[in-house]
Amino acid sequence: MKSIVWFRNNQRVNDNISLAKACRNSEFVLGVYCFDPRHFAITKYGFKKTEKFRTQFLIETIQELKKNLETKNISLLVYYDKPENIIPKLVKEYKIDAIYSQKEWTSEEEKVSNNIKNQLQRVNFIENYDQFLFHPDEIPYKIKEIPKVFTEFRKQCEKTVSIQPENTIQKQAISNVIENITEIPTLKTLGFEAFETSSNSTFPFQGGEDQALKRLNNYFWKTHNISKYKQTRNGLIGTDYSSKFSPWLANGSISAKTIYWKLKQYETEIEANEDTYWLVFELIWRDYFKYISLKHGNKIFQLDGILGNKYDLKFNQKAFNQWISGNTKEPFVNANMIELAETGFMSNRGRQNVASFWAKEWEQDWRIGAAYFESMLIDYDVHSNYGNWMYNAGVGNDPRDRKFNIKRQAEIYDGKGIFQKIWL
Repeated sequence: MKSIVWFRNNQRVNDNISLAKACRNSEFVLGVYCFDPRHFAITKYGFKKTEKFRTQFLIETIQELKKNLETKNISLLVYYDKPENIIPKLVKEYKIDAIYSQKEWTSEEEKVSNNIKNQLQRVNFIENYDQFLFHPDEIPYKIKEIPKVFTEFRKQCEKTVSIQPENTIQKQAISNVIENITEIPTLKTLGFEAFETSSNSTFPFQGGEDQALKRLNNYFWKTHNISKYKQTRNGLIGTDYSSKFSPWLANGSISAKTIYWKLKQYETEIEANEDTYWLVFELIWRDYFKYISLKHGNKIFQLDGILGNKYDLKFNQKAFNQWISGNTKEPFVNANMIELAETGFMSNRGRQNVASFWAKEWEQDWRIGAAYFESMLIDYDVHSNYGNWMYNAGVGNDPRDRKFNIKRQAEIYDGKGIFQKIWL
């Protein structure tokens, strides 16, 4: 059998179910990745769907993916085109029998999948859920029964679910390698100018599977920072207040399972405490938002969210310009928004405050804030982004419907104003 592995947000060689299955079941395996022009287009709000920060990170990731696949004698063909334009041609050219890919379910991604399937009705599509810690086949719920409250979901899954082992692949025969004249696009090709990373960035790292593992090794074994993670995770300054794994998790250059099993190794060899557990806790939150997205579908993109609460939210362009440029009445909001604009990253504490300010203080349409985050964030993940925005806007999974006291938050988390001085 001849197979294509269509890489989406699973841009890694290790612990990649689609790649492992394709290698196990095929005598010929070809990797494909498409830089989809739609991802770099201007949105209806006037900014790009993907800005320069995540674009650069993606380019670096695909460069590393190509290199790592080559060590396994697998060629990665890379295109700047829509997948539905490219994959049917490759199927015909290489007489492909099967296409393996990560299962996606949000509407834009599903539409692309269906566009390809409609052209290739005789080709076998094998899609795998490969972005979870708790696999959908293992959780104690049907998708439509996922609890409304995170704590119930977490406790039941922790009690009943065993984390699956990682998947590995063997080196393929040298005959699997093909002549590859495709090129990975540059920033310029994708419509951006070259840029320097800000010296104040709390995420000065590069994209790619090797870089993710390097960061993990540093955060766990070199510094033991994981042993104080819960105490520092609400920080604002520097590279080490949190794990910073989220950008690599978002594009799948590392899996949640890999982090989990490395953490278990750390807990055995070094120490296990509340701080090390808290990283698992956060990985479960990430899972939960994916399950909420699976359960509710396009409701996560609607104004009244998954609760159906009717809010009179509006959109004021002047207010939006003030918010994104850091020109509001709240210095703490301004500092965080300027950090995002200049680095493509923002702390979790910052994200909650600026989202609460936009949706609750100014009562603006939260979806525009979410779309701006989608554009700017290096670690944009559709499920976590929209899940968190619904949560902060009061239309998601927070039964308390909180509104942040931003001045008080600034006093607690930036009492000496050091973070604000950096960016204002």
